[in-house]
Amino acid sequence: MSTTIFFAIALAALVLVNAAATRRVLRSDEFSHSKALLVMGVWIVPFMGAFLAFHHLPAPAQAAARRQAAATPTTAAHATVAPTSIELAGSAPFDVLAHLHTVPGGFVQLDWQAVDEWATGPGAAEPVVTEAINQVRRAWLLHLRDALGGRVQPHPHLHESEDVYILSALEPAVARATAQFVSKTRQRILKVLDGVAHFHAGEKSVVLVLDSEDTYYDYVAQFYPDAGEFAFSGGMFIHHGCPHFVVVQADLAAIEPVIAHELTHSALSYLHLPTWLDEGLAVNTEQRLAGAARGQQTPQAMHQRHQRFWTAERVQEFWTGDSFHRTDDGNQLSYDLARIAVAQMAAGDWAAFTQFVTTASRSDAGAAAARDALGLDLGEYIGTLVQADEPARWAPRPDAWHAAQPATAVASLSHQPAPVEWPALSHQGSPSRV
Repeated sequence: MSTTIFFAIALAALVLVNAAATRRVLRSDEFSHSKALLVMGVWIVPFMGAFLAFHHLPAPAQAAARRQAAATPTTAAHATVAPTSIELAGSAPFDVLAHLHTVPGGFVQLDWQAVDEWATGPGAAEPVVTEAINQVRRAWLLHLRDALGGRVQPHPHLHESEDVYILSALEPAVARATAQFVSKTRQRILKVLDGVAHFHAGEKSVVLVLDSEDTYYDYVAQFYPDAGEFAFSGGMFIHHGCPHFVVVQADLAAIEPVIAHELTHSALSYLHLPTWLDEGLAVNTEQRLAGAARGQQTPQAMHQRHQRFWTAERVQEFWTGDSFHRTDDGNQLSYDLARIAVAQMAAGDWAAFTQFVTTASRSDAGAAAARDALGLDLGEYIGTLVQADEPARWAPRPDAWHAAQPATAVASLSHQPAPVEWPALSHQGSPSRV
């Protein structure tokens, strides 16, 4: 056999094997980023890449069995009757219906203060409190499922896993993949934000995936003031009552960044951070875990927009968090400035940065903590980033704010226009952790 024929046969075999491996990867329940990596490996590493793909993924029959198994609890949850009361050993029953009320839009909410008082009764052990709260949240989601059923098609269902509740109308396999993504993302956030992020032991994340933008905005409207203009969003973390995050239904690849972003808010909610720091951490973590979208503008053009927009007076909106809710350029520029500021800060001494984050106060936008932990004057720092003429005038001025920064009910981010990178400041050290 000639060398040419041998190589032709080998090439044909490689193409057939790679095509079969690629087909299995694309038909699997893996996350989109995992699929992309596996397909790249298949075609870059001859034969070995295909072997790893076949070894990593279950056979089609096994995959079908897994999808069927995943569908079973979802189907059962769809038929589960929403409980009218919750009973736990050692405590009086909690009357769900007595504390359930309808809110505008036809949605339902619970009296979460009453839930907290019931769950944290005298002598209640921590695991019992956590289980009690999980059970009440599950009951609320089932009642919300029924309320949504009259306006959403197909009928939503509750998917439950070890550390997440997902209320959605997603296909069973997609709901299962989403739950897996949430679980893995929780672990990755804890690693990326080591010493900063925290998920309460045993407490399940609550995810609400709504079928359309109309339903989404109708739902989140209950957490906003009755009047005013508000920025668009495609995902939101709700602090009020039961901490949960809401996203608009899309394919899993589209909502992965939103989930990563909002889960970061959830992991940081115990700190009650200034908005700019909370959003800066969330945007950087989202990009670290889900990838950064391509910027729509050059760094120079984006920098010029920042210079035109920010002034020593307007930056006070950045410090209070008001600029993140603007409906003009200030919305996008606020997220971008927060992203850059946090990335630069986190690039040096991680221990010092951790001290800053865990001690930052909303009352002064984190100015005292930045000075103590990082040796930074926040005003000069942000003013220098924007290359302002008098950066010293950019310091947070709490005495000039009309009121102390309120504890907002929501921390929201949709897919803001993709950010761009700015040159690093001179104090930047090793690559950023976030």
